[in-house]
Amino acid sequence: MEHQYEDEIEIDLKELLFEFKKKLWLIILAAIAGCGLFGAFSALVLQPQYTSSSMLYVLSKETTLTSLADLQIGTQLTNDYQVLVSSRPVLDVVIEELGLELDYEEMTRKLEIENPTDTRILTLTVTDGDPVMAKTIVDAITDRVSEYIGDIMEMEAPKIIEYGQVSMEPVSPNVMRNAAIGGVLGIVAVCGIVTLMVVMNDTVRTEDDVEKYLGLSTLAVIPAVDRKHPDKPERGKKRSERSAKREPGRNESGK
Repeated sequence: MEHQYEDEIEIDLKELLFEFKKKLWLIILAAIAGCGLFGAFSALVLQPQYTSSSMLYVLSKETTLTSLADLQIGTQLTNDYQVLVSSRPVLDVVIEELGLELDYEEMTRKLEIENPTDTRILTLTVTDGDPVMAKTIVDAITDRVSEYIGDIMEMEAPKIIEYGQVSMEPVSPNVMRNAAIGGVLGIVAVCGIVTLMVVMNDTVRTEDDVEKYLGLSTLAVIPAVDRKHPDKPERGKKRSERSAKREPGRNESGK
């Protein structure tokens, strides 16, 4: 008779929830520890980052406010300008003028260019650890872009709507959000470990486990007997004998 054994991983949700309940104190402790660690790391280790933004308005000599074709041309020019803003002739000149210890790739990571939908406005945003430096860089890029695009495309230069402002509120790190993420990760880690322990535990504890793991039927169940230590009765007997021997002595001393 051939027996085929299949390795299957079955999770008893009731047993799993019971284990979670037993380890509830550990889950809460992990959540608190995760919140504390991530929050402290964000507040004490990570450097605050500040942003400053400027805006440019794309306008060509042929553009009028009444022609739909002109508006479409302006939208196409906006897409071209987005590429030109982050070009080397613009950013390298800004780096040299401000004496920054940055290369071209590092500067591009600091710069973000946005074009709101259905508009011909470019928003330039620079992120830096110094709020004053963020404003200085974005203003320099804005001036250089306006001059460079007007020269290279031989057309009306983009109009500067506004320069950047010095921001006193950092955009990152978000301490509360990072602390919450740390708490969630702590809970997930503990729950994952508990789940793994339940799944990997193949100890035979009940008659259902006998049939589940061994494929055998349970004929009878023998209850566990609380056996006493064999020395205990003898010790009790000796103590009673010693107390009995002491009784006459006490009576005699009392007389």
